[in-house]
Amino acid sequence: MPAGGPTGELRLIGRLVQASNGTFLAEDDQGSRFLYKPVDGEAPLRDFPDRTLGRREVAAWALSEAAGFDLVPPTSWVETGPFGPGSAQTWLEGAQTDLVDLTLAEEVPDGWFGVVIGADDHDRDVALVHADEPALRRMALFDAVVNNADRKGAHIIHTTSGESELVFGVDHGLTFNVNDKLRTVLWGWAGDPFTDEELALLHRSLECTAVLEPWLDPVEVIATRLRAEALIEAGQFPEPGERWPVVPWPPL
Repeated sequence: MPAGGPTGELRLIGRLVQASNGTFLAEDDQGSRFLYKPVDGEAPLRDFPDRTLGRREVAAWALSEAAGFDLVPPTSWVETGPFGPGSAQTWLEGAQTDLVDLTLAEEVPDGWFGVVIGADDHDRDVALVHADEPALRRMALFDAVVNNADRKGAHIIHTTSGESELVFGVDHGLTFNVNDKLRTVLWGWAGDPFTDEELALLHRSLECTAVLEPWLDPVEVIATRLRAEALIEAGQFPEPGERWPVVPWPPL
């Protein structure tokens, strides 16, 4: 996986037609592939400032890298992409994780968390579930820090590097809002006390919020710092509370 941004010019080789914003597969002069999201392809949202989603993508990578979460593929800013400025994230050759799933409520696998119960087209009880996996728990912590409003199963990618199995999070455009927006499929650890390692990640997040300053509004950087402080003080994973929705739609 290349550590830096694109080399030379980006050339479009495909489009992700299911994405709600303009999202393209592009290749640089060395043949490395990137997920390119131009600012001009962003659809306006009521609750996020216009033309900022790509910058939030870069900010999420910057914090993941600086604090040591290591969950976001390298993401950089390009000024002269095929459709103008935007984010360029290293393309992952992988698949949507099978660690998050929908199953019949009576068939939740042993050791998995049931997040929410609903009904399918045949009025059977179905459960949104996820595995009790360290990589997902780490991602849930990261999402709490960055206030991720859109952690779907489709945004969790399972890939390999040599003999290692790796899990990455992608699509972080809906992050760093100053208001509480946490919507995720990873609620299984709600209320669990943080481990010493998780507290260390939170302290590092607090110490390195300066990496966000080139990409976010100053009040959003302050809000991130305050979230990290609040999580450290609480000493446990956040709980969904009474607000709704707390799970993105669709969840997978």
